[in-house]
Amino acid sequence: MTSFSDLGLSPKVLSAVTEAGYSEPTPIQAGAIPHALTRRDVCGIAQTGTGKTASFVLPMLTLLERGRARARMPRTLILEPTRELAAQVAENFEKYGKNHKLNVALLIGGVSFDEQDRKIERGADVLIATPGRLLDHTERGKLLMTGVEIFVIDEADRMLDMGFIPDIERIAKLIPFTRQTLFFSATMPPEIQKLADRFLQNPARVEVAPPSSTAATVEQKLVASKAKDYEKRETLRSIIDQQDDLKNAIIFCNRKKSVADLLRSLQRHEYACGALHGDMDQHSRTTILQNFRDGKLPLLVASDVAARGLDIPDVSHVFNYDVPIHAEDYVHRIGRTGRAGRKGKAFTIATAKDSKFVDAIEKLIDRKIDWVDGPPSSHAAEEASEKPAPRARRGARKQDTSSESKSEPKAAPQQDNRAAKPANAPNGKAAGGKPANDDRKRSRRRDRDDDPTPVGFGDDIPAFMLIGAKS
Repeated sequence: MTSFSDLGLSPKVLSAVTEAGYSEPTPIQAGAIPHALTRRDVCGIAQTGTGKTASFVLPMLTLLERGRARARMPRTLILEPTRELAAQVAENFEKYGKNHKLNVALLIGGVSFDEQDRKIERGADVLIATPGRLLDHTERGKLLMTGVEIFVIDEADRMLDMGFIPDIERIAKLIPFTRQTLFFSATMPPEIQKLADRFLQNPARVEVAPPSSTAATVEQKLVASKAKDYEKRETLRSIIDQQDDLKNAIIFCNRKKSVADLLRSLQRHEYACGALHGDMDQHSRTTILQNFRDGKLPLLVASDVAARGLDIPDVSHVFNYDVPIHAEDYVHRIGRTGRAGRKGKAFTIATAKDSKFVDAIEKLIDRKIDWVDGPPSSHAAEEASEKPAPRARRGARKQDTSSESKSEPKAAPQQDNRAAKPANAPNGKAAGGKPANDDRKRSRRRDRDDDPTPVGFGDDIPAFMLIGAKS
């Protein structure tokens, strides 16, 4: 059995790892750390909750012992997609770097520039940043990164897939071409791998689990629901109440508005819960997360900002209030539970409209997910039976009338039209003062279906679009 002492880490790092209570590396750590120590580029793929952060923090600490920063320029740069992940990596440096005298600067949004500027001016060996705030500092002329030796992109698929590509390309041009680059992620689809290859040179690919696989310690279930929001919320409350072993849980929604609506609903039903999404200020996000970690808030309603890499070890349940649109997000969401060998449960609420997203998830993870009470097809049938019969289109009704009138004598339509004239419309004029026969002309023009249908209106075509041009 491999131990940390077999990986080539320095005595200072080994001492900190032992004090933290770890004796054996995880597979991703055992595979990636030796390559990182030889200054080789690494592309590490492992399911979430397997210790990817330590896979680059530990070798970085060992390599940083072998030199000092020049002119107070940072020697390492770590990019994270969210503020929470960046703060979490900074905590790892404090834990494992307790025997080192390294200056770590955390550059994230929602925090004053002044304090961050002071850290940079004092000199930082390690920069941990979100792309936007890092570029803000460079544009203000406060940061020079020509001394960066190690470049880490954590959660690489999210960083490259969610609009960070231009920012990363700009940042890559600000650091030396001879840098060492490390990529770590739980998923790496082929199209994203092509983008990652642009930043890696002859990388060592360390893949310790099938791409996009889920942990065997997580029990996964699908729960059928009707599509209306109040029905989905009722389904969620029912699932929560049925969990006798629920300690705490993260409830994921696809949109920030859904997070706010669901939070208000749960609070009205007297559930202790908090919310986490990207529009919240940093102080509120930090406070909510800490209260959730401390057990003060057993339920956390969150967007996908909480799906990536957040290390909250003892989450017992994950509920997907919305089926994620991107199948890879499902892997990250349910990875918040069942971490470090613990058992966990994940429930996903699905409506009949979500079938294609469920199919994509099952294809990605290469397994079928069991339904609690059967798929939502029966619920869809119930919804269809409850809907009132659709009203016949006005144009169709008139068209039928006109077709029937063709078989009648010519005088019959005139009698019908006279009978249809309003009693209070003298001189053949309608109530609005317009000639009644003008209305009949427009009606007949609307009923004609032999003209080409304008594109974009479907069956409901505005009447003015059917009026021919005057010759």
